[in-house]
Amino acid sequence: MSLLQQTIAAMEGQDQAWRERAHARLGQLTMPYWALGRLMDLAEDLAGMTRSLGPSVSSRTIVTMAGDHGVTEEGVSKYPSAVTMQMVYNIVAGGAGINALARVVGARVVVVDMGVAGDLSELVRERKILSRKVAAGTRNMAVGPAMSAEEAVRSLEAGIEIAQELAPLTEVYGTGEMGIGNTTPASAIVTVMTGCPVEQVTGRGTGLEEEQRRHKGGVIQRALEVNEPNAADGLDVLAKVGGFEIGGLAGLILGAAGLRKPVVVDGFISTAAALIAQALCPAAADYMIAAHRSEEPGHVAMLEKLGKQPLMDLNMRLGEGTGAALAMAFVEGAARLLTDVATFGEAEVSGADK
Repeated sequence: MSLLQQTIAAMEGQDQAWRERAHARLGQLTMPYWALGRLMDLAEDLAGMTRSLGPSVSSRTIVTMAGDHGVTEEGVSKYPSAVTMQMVYNIVAGGAGINALARVVGARVVVVDMGVAGDLSELVRERKILSRKVAAGTRNMAVGPAMSAEEAVRSLEAGIEIAQELAPLTEVYGTGEMGIGNTTPASAIVTVMTGCPVEQVTGRGTGLEEEQRRHKGGVIQRALEVNEPNAADGLDVLAKVGGFEIGGLAGLILGAAGLRKPVVVDGFISTAAALIAQALCPAAADYMIAAHRSEEPGHVAMLEKLGKQPLMDLNMRLGEGTGAALAMAFVEGAARLLTDVATFGEAEVSGADK
């Protein structure tokens, strides 16, 4: 079997027995029952993911995958594709939003060239980024498939390989991306996967005016009509209207889930990748933690499809992994509920009357 097939075949969801053990302990902590609400839900999830009442979440890695998109030829972004490569250099230099927020939670940032339309070999040689470049950007999905099925598999397997490669120093993964124009394929993916109309899920991306946004929606509609992606086949959707960084992130999510490690999913683009991963292997969703609700209008439908409730709603829409970085503080807080808070019995505190 291929790496993708092996990963999917070996996938197991959360362990219910460990969830029950965590639930029992959390219900006895020195506080009113479930007083910390969804943080306690997250703690239960962590126990089910890691098969432990003492999940270790201190080693954190944000994987920011970069790729360009042929559909930018259609004028769907306010920025030229060259900005993708420029922003890779900015992240490597430590000057991007993701760098600032990753430092807050002590996460390292790993940048991966999945398909940037430019030469990043210098950064690869200097070991400042990883390269799994499938091609120098996808093709224009408005006139045909964004990539071949073989390229889609390559992007997915690259993500799985990276998850495995980073595993010795990673207990919690975070997803991030950089790719001018990538809200266009993400909007196409949410339309296919959820059945929502294009108009409903197409946002302003990098700050489009209303007329530009409507034009973008028209491009997405044309891409769907030209390619007819099969919603039941995640690989087909990725190949026809996806992106190399989206495929890489879907693979990263599958790889993390296969390792039984939590993966914090960032915003709109990352959640498109999560939808691809879920379509390929529904059990992978058991290891996803939704970081935040994006300003992009299609994000709510995506989260509902995944069955996830985001930890934050801060009107964010940057990407890069910024929301995932902030959410890692919540993940640590949830883990510490299991490890640091005493039960009524341990603390010799009187519990509530039955």
